[in-house]
Amino acid sequence: MAHAIWTGSINFGLVTIPVKLQTAIRTSDLRFNFLHKKDEGRINNVRRCSVCGEEVAYDDIERGYEIEKGRYVILTDEDFKRVNVEATQSVDIVQFVELSEINPMYFDKPYYLEPDKRGRHAYALLREALRESGKVGVAKVVIRSKEHLAALKPNGDALVLELMHFADEIVDQSTLDFPASEAPPENEMKVAKMLIDTMSEPFDASKFRDNYREEVLAMIEARAAGQEAPKEASKPAARSNVVNLMDVLQKSLEESKKRASSGSSRNDDEREEPKPKKTTRRKSSAA
Repeated sequence: MAHAIWTGSINFGLVTIPVKLQTAIRTSDLRFNFLHKKDEGRINNVRRCSVCGEEVAYDDIERGYEIEKGRYVILTDEDFKRVNVEATQSVDIVQFVELSEINPMYFDKPYYLEPDKRGRHAYALLREALRESGKVGVAKVVIRSKEHLAALKPNGDALVLELMHFADEIVDQSTLDFPASEAPPENEMKVAKMLIDTMSEPFDASKFRDNYREEVLAMIEARAAGQEAPKEASKPAARSNVVNLMDVLQKSLEESKKRASSGSSRNDDEREEPKPKKTTRRKSSAA
């Protein structure tokens, strides 16, 4: 059984729903250690002072916030305790909004909220009310002594708590250089939409795999077994610079149609029952 991050409650109005906060994402990053080439010993990080060059013990380290180059404000453990947010173990919903009102860029990391037996009825009621209204709950929650903004959303039979970025964490896109909003040439737009249509299909996350991770693991398994690493897969030809956008769109559309056509014909072949082959007897030649 999964280990809950914390056990607490969802609070909205006077309603309290006992829940457990569970991890919803499994990271599959490959972790490597740095080793000494000579004897494969692990390399450790050494805390060394940039001023005197001495190695520094953990007890001799303090935390400072750089307010200008080389000038720091030192904060102690007591300082951090003074401003530490209270770990309330609760998801406090402060308002409900239309999901479409929230820019997807604000969403960060999802968690499952699993109901306690005592709160299953209220949990299901809130989930269905959110689903039918098309709204999400905007909440405040403290996880590991840090306060987060979050959205409470229905997802199948579950309620998902998705941590969000605060507004000042999002980079203002006006500081970057993007093309102005203007109507593109009609013929280019027409072909671009046709290309989008030919490449459109229902989303199935299981079709997408981390090829890099799988290839690295295959290489590791081969090396561990004393075998040669798998041969490098052929890479697609490098794409040339766009000279004529319309030509590239037309070519992309043609290739997409060919792929769609070959895919549908393969599916048709799979659906057709194999027909018995007719056999013909060969006439023996006269001696």
